[in-house]
Formats: sequence, structure tokens, C-alpha cells
Amino acid sequence: MSFSDLFDSEFKTRNKGHFSAIVRVALADGKSSPEEKAFLDKLATNLEISAAEYEEILANPLKYPINPPYLYNDRLERLFDLGRMVHIDHHLGDKQEKLLEKLGIALGFTPGNVGYIVNKALSLIDKKVDLDTFIYEMKNMHK
Repeated sequence: MSFSDLFDSEFKTRNKGHFSAIVRVALADGKSSPEEKAFLDKLATNLEISAAEYEEILANPLKYPINPPYLYNDRLERLFDLGRMVHIDHHLGDKQEKLLEKLGIALGFTPGNVGYIVNKALSLIDKKVDLDTFIYEMKNMHK
């Protein structure tokens, strides 16, 4: 196995774990709305999850380990990516904040401030800031 194959394999495994964690959050209440299903479909495409892997993860999201981001910057990067996906075509409408709050808690943000974090994140995404600006603004939002 070449080095590039190893990296590619690790990347795909991490994406499956990431997608699996999001599926767990989306299905935590025991049901999936059509909006959440559309979001999962889009996310699977963005994370390069095949149709077979998608069905397998939906059937058993506990099969893949969660790879929660340990570093705050990594959490902010994932929040940025997820926020852009949720926000890009507004297919979730008013539910985008609620779903992003669920995902924010899964990323490790505390329930007490996740609403404020998501609100700030979506306002920055509305302004179409780049990742570096997003991270800077999120880290300095209390100053």
C-alpha cells in the first residue's frame, strides 16, 4: 500500500465517522424530517460517501467511531463547513439554526452557549467570510 493510499483511506474513514456522528444527531429524536434527509443526502455527497455506505450508515450509525474534534480550531472548521452546507441553499428554512445547534453540541460546544455560537456562525456565513476570518471572528466574538 502506498503512502497516498494510506492517506486516502484514513480520510475516507474519518469522513464516514464524521457522517455517522451527524446521522446519530439527526436521528436522535427517532425520526428524520424531509429537510434533515435532504441535508444528509447533500452531506453524503460532499463527504464522498457512496450510496452503499450511505445506506449502511443510516441503518447502523454506531458502526463507525466518532472522531470528535479535540482542538477548538478543528471544531470551528467543522462548524464552518457544516454551517455553509446547511445555509448554502436554505433548503432547511427556519430549521437550519436548530439543526446546526444539534450539530454544534455534537461538535463539543456547550448547550448553554451553542445558540449564540450558531447565531454568530450563520451571520458570518451570510457575509461569505473565508475560513480564516470565520475562525478569528468566532474566537474574538466576546471582545
